[in-house]
Amino acid sequence: MLAVINRSSLSAVGVDAADRFGADAATLSMFAVVQLAVYGGMQIPVGLLLDRYGARPIMTIGMLLMAVGQLTLAFSPSVGVAIFARMLLGAGDAAIFPGVLRLIATWFPAQRGPLMSQLTGLVGQSGQLLALAPLAAILHATSWETVFGGIAGLCVLFAVLVFALIRNHPPERGADISVDTNTGAIRVVRSSMDTGVGIRAAWAHPGTRLAFWSHFTTPFAGTAFVLLWGMPFLTAGEGLSKGHAAAVLSTYVVVGMVLGPVMGELSRRNPYRRSRVLVLPAIATQFVAWMAVIAWPGPAPLWLLYALAVALAMGGPASMIAFDHARAHNPAHRLSTATGITNVGGFLAALIAIFAIGLALDLQGAGTPATYDLDAFRLAFLTQVPLWVLGWTFIVIERRRTRVVMGIDEPRRPRS
Repeated sequence: MLAVINRSSLSAVGVDAADRFGADAATLSMFAVVQLAVYGGMQIPVGLLLDRYGARPIMTIGMLLMAVGQLTLAFSPSVGVAIFARMLLGAGDAAIFPGVLRLIATWFPAQRGPLMSQLTGLVGQSGQLLALAPLAAILHATSWETVFGGIAGLCVLFAVLVFALIRNHPPERGADISVDTNTGAIRVVRSSMDTGVGIRAAWAHPGTRLAFWSHFTTPFAGTAFVLLWGMPFLTAGEGLSKGHAAAVLSTYVVVGMVLGPVMGELSRRNPYRRSRVLVLPAIATQFVAWMAVIAWPGPAPLWLLYALAVALAMGGPASMIAFDHARAHNPAHRLSTATGITNVGGFLAALIAIFAIGLALDLQGAGTPATYDLDAFRLAFLTQVPLWVLGWTFIVIERRRTRVVMGIDEPRRPRS
C-alpha cells in the first residue's frame, strides 16, 4: 500500500507540481514516464537479486530508495532534480511487489497463492485512494516539503519494520522453497526471467504475443488518467472542484478493486474465450466512453465522467488476464520469461500515452496550468486512439494464431 502511495503521489497534485517547478505538459509527463521506465527496467535485476538474497533485504533497500526519492522531491530546487527523484522512487517501488509475491510463494501453500496475490493487490490499490484526496488536502493545508518529507519518513519507518519483522522463509526451511500441500511437491522459488531459455523462445509462441498485446492495450488509458492527467483534465479542463475530481478518480480505484475478483473468476470459467468475452469488450468500453466525453459539446456532465471512470477501471482487471494467457501457453521452465515479456507491454503503452498527451498539449500552446484548455485536452486524449487500434489489431491476429496452435481453429488455407 505504501509503495502504491509513493507511485501515485503526483496523481492528485500534478497541477501543484507544474506550478512549483514551472513545468510544461511534456516536462510534467516526464515525471511519470521516467518513474515507470525505471520501474519496468528494474524488474529483471530485482528478480535476480531476489533469487540471490531473498525478499527481506531487497524490500528494505526498496523502501530506503523510495524514502530518498521522496525526500529529494520534497526539497528539489529544479525540474531535473525532481525527475531524478522520481527515478529513485521507481527503482525502490520496483522491489516491493515482486518481493511480496516471493514471500507469498515461500510462506503460504501453493494452493493459497492466487488468493493471497488478489488480496495483496486489493490492499495495495487502497494506496491509490490515499494518494488522491487525502494527500492533496494535506498539501494544501501544510506545504510541499511537509507532505513529501512525511512520506519519506513513513518509508524509513517501514524499512525498519520490514527488516525487523520479515523473514525470507519459515524457520524450518533452509531455502526459499514452495510446498504443494496436496502432492507434497517441493520447488525452489524463482523470481527472475529465465534468461537461460531466452526471450526469443517465449516470444515465438503466439500465446505469449497475445498476452503482450492484451497487457499493452487494456490498462494504459487508466494508468495515464489516474497517474498524471486525470486531475488536471477534470479540474482545469472540465471545471470540477478538486473534491469532485478526487471522487471521480476514487471511483476508478474502487471499481477496479471490485472488478478484479469478478474478472478473475470469469477468466477461469472461460479459458478459451478470454479475449472475446473480457479483453476486447474492456477495450471497446474504454474507447466508447472516451469518445463520448471528447465529443460532448462543452464540459461533460458529472454522470458521464463517472461513467468514464468506471470504463477505465475495467482496464486494470482485464490486463491481469494477459498473465492468464502467459501461464496457459508456456511451460513452467519459461513462465517467468513470458510473464516478464507480458509485463513490458503495459509499461510501454503507458509511457507512450502519458508522454503523447503531454506533448499534444504543448503543441497546442496549452501545456501549463495557466493555459490548460478543455478543447486542448480533448485533442490530446485522442492520441490514445492509435494505441487502441494497434493493440486491438494484434490481439485479434494473435488470438487466431493461438487457437490454431491449440487445435481449436483450423488454419486458413491459401487461396488457389
